[in-house]
Amino acid sequence: MAIENSPRPVVRLRGIVKRFAGVTVVNGVDLDLFAGQVHVLAGENGAGKSTLMKVLAGIHKPDAGTIEIDGEQRSFDVRTAKVAGIALVHQELLIAPNLSVADNLAMGREYRTGLGTLNRRRTRERAREQLARVGATFPETERAEHLSTGQQQLVEIARSIADNPKVLIFDEPSAALSAREVANLFRIVEEQRAAGTAIVYITHRMDEIEKLADVVTVLRDGKFVETLPIAEASPEAIVTRMVGRPIEALFSENRPPAGEVVLDVSDLGDGENIGPISLEVRAGEVVGMAGLVGSGRTEFARLVFGADEAKTGTVRIDGELLRSTSPMGAMRAGVALVPESRKDQGLVLGESIAQNVVMASFGSVSSAGVIRSRAVKKVTDSERTRMGIKSPRDMKVRQLSGGNQQKVLLSKWLQTNPKVLILDEPTRGVDVGAKADIYAIINAIAAKGVAVLVISSELPELLGLVDRIVVMREGRLVAAFPNVDLTEEAVMQHAFGVPSTQTSSNPILSKKALS
Repeated sequence: MAIENSPRPVVRLRGIVKRFAGVTVVNGVDLDLFAGQVHVLAGENGAGKSTLMKVLAGIHKPDAGTIEIDGEQRSFDVRTAKVAGIALVHQELLIAPNLSVADNLAMGREYRTGLGTLNRRRTRERAREQLARVGATFPETERAEHLSTGQQQLVEIARSIADNPKVLIFDEPSAALSAREVANLFRIVEEQRAAGTAIVYITHRMDEIEKLADVVTVLRDGKFVETLPIAEASPEAIVTRMVGRPIEALFSENRPPAGEVVLDVSDLGDGENIGPISLEVRAGEVVGMAGLVGSGRTEFARLVFGADEAKTGTVRIDGELLRSTSPMGAMRAGVALVPESRKDQGLVLGESIAQNVVMASFGSVSSAGVIRSRAVKKVTDSERTRMGIKSPRDMKVRQLSGGNQQKVLLSKWLQTNPKVLILDEPTRGVDVGAKADIYAIINAIAAKGVAVLVISSELPELLGLVDRIVVMREGRLVAAFPNVDLTEEAVMQHAFGVPSTQTSSNPILSKKALS
């Protein structure tokens, strides 16, 4: 049952059902939304959260159930949903990159002169007003393709709130934002709540739930589980309802001792912003790399993998110098890099699970240059079992949840049998259940003697998962800690460059000190 705090909800959903190709994605869900309330939707990827909201926004037509707006039963498409006051800020931003910010904001509501031509002056004036409302500082004349992800999101939010909607839906809005951009997002949410807007906020992040939510509704396998007031919505309560069981421990506490050095990086740098950096990772060891956005963590990983050209330093794998400075050379030496953006850099979304799984290891499933379909099926089915992917092998990757996409990406690189596995933000945008699965996979990989380097912006993740943490700031390694009684505060103080009461384990950050 929904938790009511006013006489009548702005929106009342009853018995909503949505199917795709015979698969029920939303199954009989009830939901009430109230003015001036932030209603968080929580659940694993694939639980039906986004689909339910797309039904409300008129993007999908429900197969069963009713929608009431202000007590009146309605049935509408996208246009009539907007007229009814429903606005959705999509997880995948709907921005035209070749248009200016002003033209993006005016899309579908263009201003015309008396002669019917576009009123450019009014379009720019209105755009400046809308940008000021969301705290944007970039000009309305800027082409959208030149904006950061966070700036593009501000454009979409400005467009969504332009007509003062009754219901404002945010679908995973902070997934790719910096700390400053997240703070601005929270400000906008608070302003909309104070204005009496009913807000739906879809997120996996427990800290966001704690800061923003008035109530939390949990969905599981497309079904309504429970709506909790924020006073009862502890992380443990939410997680238990999301996965249908309590998670006693996400992280392994019993990893075998590390072996010999596998990855040996010495004075590596790009000659400009990154390095020189020296670092060793041993067989069976999981090393975490912390740092702020822009600290150079991803750039360092790309230098190791040969995706970017190193101007200084060396990389050795099992003592052998990596002479080829290319991804293919790194792969042949046993290095695998799971990139930060699975959609842009890691997967071919229009291809199947099977095709993506074998994409980096065609040699193992081919003979005389011909792909053996039986071998592909065998490898893919084995990986689906290991990763817990229930979707059929021929399903397009774009149809999978974020968690399953990440598992496919992991499978792709594990098929290369790496000696060194570098994971850049391996659990970004995945739910807590998928995170637990990915942590178990990382631990199993390390237990087989693979040297693992994990780059993550989630400090609780690093503190729970890794044996050792190194910290980057402004393109340099600035601290190294054994993961014993280590605190988030100590790591962040080094990341920000402020004095810390918990000092690095070695004052001189040489290769020897960091190993």
